[in-house]
Parts: sequence; structure tokens; C-alpha cells
Amino acid sequence: MFLNDKLMAFIDYYTALGIDKKASTDEIKKAYRKLARKYHPDLNPDDKEAKLKFQQINEAHEVLSDAEKRKKYDAYGENWKNADQFEQARQQQQGPQQYQYSGGGNDFNFGEGGQFSDFFESLFGHRGGGGSGRSQTRFRGQDSQGEVQLSLREAAHTHQRTFSINNQQVRITIHAGIGNGQKIKLKGHGTPGVNGGPAGDLYITFIIDEDPVFRRVNDDLYTNADLDLYTAVLGGEVTTDTLDGKIKLKVAPETQNGAKVRLKGKGYPVYKEAGKHGDLYITWNIRIPTGLTEEQKALFRQLADSK
Repeated sequence: MFLNDKLMAFIDYYTALGIDKKASTDEIKKAYRKLARKYHPDLNPDDKEAKLKFQQINEAHEVLSDAEKRKKYDAYGENWKNADQFEQARQQQQGPQQYQYSGGGNDFNFGEGGQFSDFFESLFGHRGGGGSGRSQTRFRGQDSQGEVQLSLREAAHTHQRTFSINNQQVRITIHAGIGNGQKIKLKGHGTPGVNGGPAGDLYITFIIDEDPVFRRVNDDLYTNADLDLYTAVLGGEVTTDTLDGKIKLKVAPETQNGAKVRLKGKGYPVYKEAGKHGDLYITWNIRIPTGLTEEQKALFRQLADSK
């Protein structure tokens, strides 16, 4: 899910794949492959909605293609990750009365007298006639996952972003130098707990887009810059780009095509280390002149003959 606007609500995995709850393993796999081809990021570049859909169907397939996970999901829905906790609580609280919960509707079997079990009451906050009054068991909410997409230049500067999470405005500080794929945790901003239990945490993964000029490797930056033949041969000065703007560089005479220069401290900011940067490496791309006059060609012939 993307956090550019709002944290997404719970995803129904069957709906995400467009299949029935009784779908076989082969039907799940077939539906997943069809949708994965349709929404794959390589076929939908720069389409955030397609990327979000691709993530949803991957998540749905991961759960429904696993028999154990699917069983828990069918029984507990969006709380399926807490299934083991629920079962443990049921075993601790279950008395002589027997009950059965299918998770899919109203298929409940209760003990003698049709009373709601203590576990059902603790899990869903419902009280039937004759309940024991035992205190409800609290469960921590599930952790949530989200993504924030940044350009390389946005990620190079400390700034703040505000998101709407569970109907609340949350502001976070994104520190300069955040890495592609790096995660941060927002404690208590995940799925709300059960029966007043603590909320889960929200984990945000940062996706840094490729930059048209610079390539980042750890804290260093790499780029190519054009150099005309005359400056490459005779030396001189050129203006080139850095992440912070343009600068002038001296070019040594007889610079070869593919030669590299290193600009110390002109690379990417080091995460949470104010004032510290990596290096910038520039590879010279020597341009051969075109559209020469006959007189200019004659001069090059003279140079060639003088070797």
C-alpha cells in the first residue's frame, strides 16, 4: 500500500484475485498469474495504481496459496495473523461447554443452554444471556505495511511528510540519505487492537526512483558528462552538474575518453550524519566534432600526417 494519500483499508484476498472462497489451489494460481501479468510494474511504468494492485494480488496469493495461512484467514479474516493467540486463549478459557466457530458466517455451536462462550465474548466483545462476566482478553493489533515513493533528489534532503492514517494526521521527518528499500517503524499506527488491546505498528518502506542524471551506490554518486574534443586535447574548464547545482571543473590536457574524476564530498548525504557526504564520480564522454569544413578537415589531415 502507498502512503502518499491514505493508509488503505483491509484487503479481501478473494476479491483481490477475483475468485470464489471455494476456489481450488489451481484456480488461485491461475487467477494470480493472469492478474500479475496484467499489473506487472514492467508493463505499467510510472503507474502507481497498477503497482499497488500488483502488491495486493501478491499479498493475496501468498496467503491463499498456503494451506495453513488460508485456513487461518478463512477463520479470522483480517485478524488471521493473530489466529494462534486466539486459539491459545480459547484453550485456556474453554470450560466443559463445547462450541465451534467457522469464521465465515453465523455457524456457531454453543454449549448447553445456547449461551455465548467466554472465549467468544472475549474475542468479539459480545455478551449473550448467562455470560460468566469474566474480563475480556485483549489482543495486540496486526502490524501494517506501507510504501513512500521519493525521487533521488527528494531523498537527499531532510523534509517532513504528513499522512492520514486511521483518520489521524501523522507527520514524519524523512532524514536526508534515506536508502531505497529502507524501513522505518511508526509505533502504534498499525491495525487497532482487539478488545482494547494495543494497536500494531506501521512499517514504512521507502522506494527511491531512479534519477536521469545520477546513479547512487551507497553514499557515492556516479554520472557521465560530455567533453568536446578540443578541451579534451588542450585542457580547459567545463561546467557540470552536481546534486547541489552546477560547478566549474578544470580539465587536464590530453584527457582520454572514459576517464574518471572524483569530487570528494559531492556525493549523497550520509543518513543521519549531518554535513557528511559520499563522493561524486564523473566519467568523461568525449564528443567527436561533426559538420567540419574542408579547412578544418585539412587541419586534421595535417595532424594525422605529422604522427
